[in-house]
Amino acid sequence: MKKKYLRMIRGIKKKGKRDWNVYLLRCGDGSLYTGVAKDVLARLAQHQKGKGAAYTRTHLPVELVHEEKKLTRSQALIREAAIKRLPRPLKEKLIRPI
Repeated sequence: MKKKYLRMIRGIKKKGKRDWNVYLLRCGDGSLYTGVAKDVLARLAQHQKGKGAAYTRTHLPVELVHEEKKLTRSQALIREAAIKRLPRPLKEKLIRPI
């Protein structure tokens, strides 16, 4: 992720409701997608219908493989950025049966 975005995310206030989640999806080609949402199951349904992110639309089907719950929006965005920076083997270590 670009440094300017990381600076912006770090500057976000850390207080707020803890109703955000970070999630990882395994796409049909085996690739991993990381995102944030308040309602992960509803967002997963969007991804599966091809209505989600542009990346998942072209890599269907998708399966939820990891979820981190009860974060503030800023914490979720920071965690999403951190996960996206991880090398693939470390992302795979995060994944465990839900």
